[in-house]
Amino acid sequence: MKITIVMPTYNEAENLPKMAETLFSLPLDDLNLLVIDDNSSDGTGKIADDLEKKYADKFSVIHREGKLGLGTAYIRGFQHLLNSDSDVIGQMDADFSHPPEKVVALAQALDSCDVAVGSRYIPGGSLDENWPAWRKGLSSFANFYARTILNLPIKDTTGAFRLIKREALQKIPLDRIRSNGYVFQVELAYLMHKMKLSFKEIPIYFKERELGASKMSFGIQIEAALRVWALLWQYRDL
Repeated sequence: MKITIVMPTYNEAENLPKMAETLFSLPLDDLNLLVIDDNSSDGTGKIADDLEKKYADKFSVIHREGKLGLGTAYIRGFQHLLNSDSDVIGQMDADFSHPPEKVVALAQALDSCDVAVGSRYIPGGSLDENWPAWRKGLSSFANFYARTILNLPIKDTTGAFRLIKREALQKIPLDRIRSNGYVFQVELAYLMHKMKLSFKEIPIYFKERELGASKMSFGIQIEAALRVWALLWQYRDL
């Protein structure tokens, strides 16, 4: 089973080499990494080029001309891989907030589902213990908000740690997706649900990044709150 993880990057020079090394040390025979770099100002793009040479056919990079957003980065990666020989296509952050070792459990979960989700909100899952209460509350509410409005069958609707069978991803109308911030994850999950894909959640510990800066902003949060309602109308025909 060939697994390729799509990993958008913007200024992840400190994290990317460590992440590649960690992923490729996992006990998975055919694990690959596709980086989508948005013209990082810290040299991430050059580092990705060097890693591509180091890891040969296991690592590849697509360079984009500017900071074009998370949603379009994932769609670019998905479209590229749907024309490849990958059996499974994944999503994952570069900052180690998603535990790399859990990729193994997610891969195993695909024996009984179309989409394996790394979840913070099922028994055994948790958020960084150093997060303040207000931040944990905001994250929990955002998931409850999206899950309730869209009637989603998963607890972690906003997470970006997933493995998807290629034939399942082929059913998703990627050209209709309009979300470009973190609400992209909600829109994708909603489309998966509308296409009657099956899910399985695996508990993860989501820790705060240690290196680099977060890309979250107030504008992204506002987009998420408004877009959830818009999705009901946008996909009323499905």
